[in-house]
Amino acid sequence: MNQSESKKLKAIIVDDEELARQGLSMRIEQYEDLEIVAECRNGKEAIAAIIEHEPDVVFLDIQMPGMTGFEVINEVQGDVMPMIIFVTAYDAFAVAAFKVHAIDYLLKPVEVEGLARAIDRAKQQKEQKVAIPEKQKLLELAVSLTGKSASAIGELIYSEEDIVERADRLAIKDGSSITFVPVKDIDWIDAAGDYMCVHVKNETHIMRTTMKELEAKLDPLIFQRVHRSTIVNTEQVEKVSSHINGEFHLTLSCGSSIKMSRSYKGKVKHFF
Repeated sequence: MNQSESKKLKAIIVDDEELARQGLSMRIEQYEDLEIVAECRNGKEAIAAIIEHEPDVVFLDIQMPGMTGFEVINEVQGDVMPMIIFVTAYDAFAVAAFKVHAIDYLLKPVEVEGLARAIDRAKQQKEQKVAIPEKQKLLELAVSLTGKSASAIGELIYSEEDIVERADRLAIKDGSSITFVPVKDIDWIDAAGDYMCVHVKNETHIMRTTMKELEAKLDPLIFQRVHRSTIVNTEQVEKVSSHINGEFHLTLSCGSSIKMSRSYKGKVKHFF
């Protein structure tokens, strides 16, 4: 496999209507950086295809006979869960879709602009997942070699420019007013579609921004990704509990319990 092929997003289309599958497939084939590896007629086929192909993204219909799109997600193991783009004729499921961390929600008939936005968002999330910053690699190596804490050696790795760019507080607009939230007070953050939910002392503030943009404003020595859609303030972690399925649950000082996916379990060492 050459380098250009390895950068392609592997995609699966799931829809019980053949014409819908064909139409979406024709549009997706116009994107050279996407490869359709399977087309499925129902939830059972979708689960089998996800396990076999481990796709990056699934274009998933919601209302299908036998098993809905939400039931498909519930049946897929967290460590192989692809990015989900719901494609449906109904807008009534939008809130539920974002609660399961779908990256987009397209209404049939799918518009060109909407599809382009969804694919671009999928590519950005893929880049975030696979591109570990070199400075973060160096930091983790230094921690393991010296035994010192990350904060103790952080200044040796992160330049003055990096530190200046990080925010001390977030300006969150709510209608005609703006709330300034001190970054140190943030407990955790999760994504909900085009919005970020910033949880601070049992209050939730909504920001219209991307995970990538918000993460760039936060100190990586303190704020760690524990799920593809969740960032946690590690200084607020009071307890780490392991489960038999390989996942961890983080108990925060505010009382919230956050699930850490298995692919991020290596970050547990940052909490001690």
